[in-house]
Amino acid sequence: MSTHAKQRFVTVAVTDTNGLLRGQKLSAKHLQELLKSGIGMAPAQLALDPTDEILELPGVTDDNGDFHDATLCIDSDSRCEMPWESAEDCSLYLAEFTGDAADFCPRSVLRRVLERAEQANLYPTYGYEQEFTLFNETSNTLAEKDFDNLQTATPHASHDLIIYQSFQSDFYRAVADLCEPLGISLAKMHEEIGGGFMEACIDAGSGLRPADQAVLLKNFIRVLAMRQGQTVCYMPRWSEQADSQSTHIHLSLKDNNGVPVFWSDDAAHHMSDRFRYFIGGLQTYLPGMLLVFAPTVNSWRRFAEGTFAPPGYTWGVENRTCGFRVVGHSPSSLRFENRLPGADANPYLTAAATLSAGLAGIEKQVEPSGQTIGNGYLPDVGIGEPLTDSMQDAIQAIRQSDHAKDWLSERFVEAFSATREAQLAQFEGKNLIDERRRFFELG
Repeated sequence: MSTHAKQRFVTVAVTDTNGLLRGQKLSAKHLQELLKSGIGMAPAQLALDPTDEILELPGVTDDNGDFHDATLCIDSDSRCEMPWESAEDCSLYLAEFTGDAADFCPRSVLRRVLERAEQANLYPTYGYEQEFTLFNETSNTLAEKDFDNLQTATPHASHDLIIYQSFQSDFYRAVADLCEPLGISLAKMHEEIGGGFMEACIDAGSGLRPADQAVLLKNFIRVLAMRQGQTVCYMPRWSEQADSQSTHIHLSLKDNNGVPVFWSDDAAHHMSDRFRYFIGGLQTYLPGMLLVFAPTVNSWRRFAEGTFAPPGYTWGVENRTCGFRVVGHSPSSLRFENRLPGADANPYLTAAATLSAGLAGIEKQVEPSGQTIGNGYLPDVGIGEPLTDSMQDAIQAIRQSDHAKDWLSERFVEAFSATREAQLAQFEGKNLIDERRRFFELG
């Protein structure tokens, strides 16, 4: 990172509910005071949908709201450098809301869950697989076509196809280049199932950093595409003919001595008791928080027959037809993969919900169901509760979840469910093209 250039501006940004960075360029001469005292920003930022449609958030944007500012606390350790900016203007700091808004600020929610894990002497290591589709479209062409008949960057389904990877080597190289100044540890990239469909994976790490990196990558890979006259789309199901897009989380735990918690030399599949309880917690508590993993009206198109979206809260060893896949064959690699989150889910919130459920399972020694063996998509094969049928049902489920209120906060449940309900109401009677207009470029 460049540290020798005299700083002119610094950017301070908070992550909104959708995972978009929102912030301002500020004079660098005020940086020390900003780090000490923070800056003001309206929590109404957390009630905005992509394209800045305002959703109802109780006490903030409803009839009782006054659109006040709250204080953002800047994380001085989060500094990274934005690509394409001059050395004088490239510094970026991540921030979190304080006060009441901290209860529903995504980065703050994850921070609190990580602190509760530390109190139990448990330390997660986690990383993300992010799926997206690259299009040969710009904002202008999208508008001209009314978001229909869109051209993907490659024409055919091409899982791991080196021909397309080589054809798009400039894009792959540009992604790797942008990751360096942003401090993103990019583990791998490859072609996925569908035209223009790709995946970028973030290395496992600890604390807030993997989630920070997931947010940074989602934001700046969009910028890269825009600068190249293209568009990156994270909609879970941008087309009924396309495969679903997701963000998988890989997670394991260590104790305060750095010893892997999930491994047992003698147990079946080397799964320790605490690993089993963790899976049991996922099965027990995530049904009440599915809204976190499927937060938009488009998210629910993903759970369709014939896609790789999970059909329920099932688990299996190296089984991609399950919601929770056990992976790894050594103490350092044994982990699970949460396959529930859609590509549009907020990385902070999905990590917080996942970790909270597993930790509660360990605390209460919740035994999981039997593992699913074989194709979990087939009737009577998957062992576990099926997914909630609709977004409205998921809204009611999180409102009734004592676990979500305890771990994520009652205010979070109130705020998040209200904004999702407002979005659902806005899309009543609308179709997939309407969803593209709102979510295609920024969702």
